Amino acid sequence: MKFVKKILIALFCLTMTAGAGVNAAPNWPDKIRVGLIPTEGGADIQVRFAPLMAHLEKNLGIKVEAFSASDYAGIITAMAHKHIDFAYFGPKSYVEASARAGAEALALELDKTGAKGYYGIIITKKGSGITSLDQAIDKTHTFSFTDPNSTSGCLVPSVLFYRDLKTNPEQLFTEVSFSGSHGASILAVKNAKIEVASTNNIDLDRMIEKGAASKDDFNIIWTSELIPGAPMAGRKDLPASLKAAFTGALMSFNFDKAGIEKLQNGGYAPVNDATYDVVRYMKRLKAKLQEKKGN
Repeated sequence: MKFVKKILIALFCLTMTAGAGVNAAPNWPDKIRVGLIPTEGGADIQVRFAPLMAHLEKNLGIKVEAFSASDYAGIITAMAHKHIDFAYFGPKSYVEASARAGAEALALELDKTGAKGYYGIIITKKGSGITSLDQAIDKTHTFSFTDPNSTSGCLVPSVLFYRDLKTNPEQLFTEVSFSGSHGASILAVKNAKIEVASTNNIDLDRMIEKGAASKDDFNIIWTSELIPGAPMAGRKDLPASLKAAFTGALMSFNFDKAGIEKLQNGGYAPVNDATYDVVRYMKRLKAKLQEKKGN
């Protein structure tokens, strides 16, 4: 069965990338730019995605340039102004980009087990004495989100606070801030700059794998339900043949063992926009709950 599945994927990839050589389609641009949300910092994520960018360039037959920004909003804005053509988004930033920048989900990031999603987590430093959510929210501790457009770093824990704990985070902690990235939040907790922070299991594993942190540095005091995997998206106004070839190239990258290892995920799977309706629901719910709390 696994062999048949691999054959089917390979045939899909060949179909998608057929004819995608240099200037194969007259309406393709000479170069595309791929935006990358700064999950662990702009420079670090470009290094992680470098093998995939090279693979895309080889398979599409056109120049591929990676672009990151200081925050998630910068990638959304870049797509809205057509400064980038494709982008690696988180689920919430994709939902924002689909509404504001005409983004269209093309493929979904798998975790290393092949699951089509990941989990939001709240972490504290091992040895801090904060080993449960009840201990964390005693109004004497500092808390950090990652970015306002992060799913696991902001939206999901916000729903926890407003819906389940029925309180806005400013009333649960002595100070609430934004770190800017998952990597920054993880290091802030490790170095005791922040006592409690929201992130996710995939980015924590990535920081551990590259030696920036250890599993023994942290307590995981809360875990969310499964969140849909991060999408790779393209602008809706791009040529359909280019988006199909881009998607096919992503799928064929699944067979590059070294490239996937560098990317630190489990490869890609096809996806559609409806997958992220649950994120849209959480956005509406958060807004409604905030309004009720007058915040």
